[in-house]
Amino acid sequence: MGTIFHLDIVSAEESIYSGPVEFMVAPAQMGEVGIYPRHTPMLTKIKSGMVRIKAQLKEEELIYVSGGMLEVQPDIVTILADTAVRSHDLDEAKALEVKRAAEEAMKNKESELDYVKAQAELIEAMAQLAAIDKLRKRGH
Repeated sequence: MGTIFHLDIVSAEESIYSGPVEFMVAPAQMGEVGIYPRHTPMLTKIKSGMVRIKAQLKEEELIYVSGGMLEVQPDIVTILADTAVRSHDLDEAKALEVKRAAEEAMKNKESELDYVKAQAELIEAMAQLAAIDKLRKRGH
């Protein structure tokens, strides 16, 4: 297994990806991290952004994640994402509506909890919109 490793990306809802890959790039807390076969083991938080996956004989695949954990072992990598969505399933109109509603809720906060929830929804929507914009620029 010197040229590939196994990657699993799962969220609370479902398994998004499971299979052999040549390399991947993930949005780690301190910046993007590239993972190749036989990478040094590590455990790190991930932030919202795109995971880029290059499987053998396939085009690069993109999966949006909204935080979670990345675990790297020599022959297996696991991403436990808060949310994970394949790039072609991202919905710009829905993200714009969530952003608008969150901004409105932050203006009209009734409690600190409402404000924090709206703020989290706003951050999530903005990350999805940034991912959609990046995909558009790449021609996906």
